[in-house]
Parts: sequence; structure tokens; C-alpha cells
Amino acid sequence: MAFAGQPEVTASMREKMMRLYLDNCAFNRPFDDQSHIRVRLEAEAKLYLQGRIKEGKTALAWSYILDIENDQNPFEEKKSAIAKWKRLAVVDVEETESLKERADSFVASGVKAKDALHVSAAIEGKADFFITTDDRLLKKLVAHSNLFSMYDHLKVALISSRFVR
Repeated sequence: MAFAGQPEVTASMREKMMRLYLDNCAFNRPFDDQSHIRVRLEAEAKLYLQGRIKEGKTALAWSYILDIENDQNPFEEKKSAIAKWKRLAVVDVEETESLKERADSFVASGVKAKDALHVSAAIEGKADFFITTDDRLLKKLVAHSNLFSMYDHLKVALISSRFVR
């Protein structure tokens, strides 16, 4: 167990829960400068979602690209705090050829390679929502939403006060 007091969640319960995939930007938001109102609201929204995961009300999808990016974090405290979330994930998406091919289709539409891997991992992990704080990524994904219909019903959400109402 990663967190004390986390309720026991059965496999059938996990299948019925809303599943979230948070990219690295979302996981790092609470560590950013909170003096900006938008950053603070996004951090609060992210912490709310984390609370739902801890309570066993929402499922978390994890991936190898989260591991890679988090391992590159030069701040040990942040790296350690984020790594603990992997233990709460109901799925840990590994790199596959189909995932890389899907990511290539996003890259061809102007999405950065790592971001494309995150989105593809979210789809592979059967996430209901892909959560990010990256405006540029969100705009590209919304502009190319036709790419999602080819794979899944994945929804893209920018963490903000608009998301958590």
C-alpha cells in the first residue's frame, strides 16, 4: 500500500470506476509556484482528483513514460512523491508497438513525442479522461479530436476550476 488508510478496492469495483490518466505536468502542478491563481486552482483540482484516487472512488492509470519522465526529475522529493502514485494505479501501461504507432499518429498532427506517448498510454490504459495542465497540448488534441474516434472515447481535460465543478 502506498498510502495508509486507503480502502480495499475489489477488481470488479475497479472496472466500474472512472479511470484517469494524469500526465507528468499534472502530477507536478502542486509543486509549482502557487502565487499564480491559475496554478493554484489547477493544483487544487489535481489534489481533489488524487483524493478521489486515495479514497478508492476513482481509478488511476499509469505508464512507462510517466516512470521515464519522473526518473528524470532532478528534485528527489518531487520524484519520490510522484512515484508513490504508481502503487495505486489499476493498470501500468507498458511500451508496445501499437502504442508507439498510435503515438506516431499524434506526432504527425503536431503533438510532441512524449506528450503523444502519454496520450497513447491513456488510450491503451482505457482511461476515461486524460488530465493535463498543458494548454498547447490540449489545443492540439482538441484540434485533432478525430484521432480519438479511431481508438477510444478518451476525453481530454485541462485541470482547472472548469473541470472540477
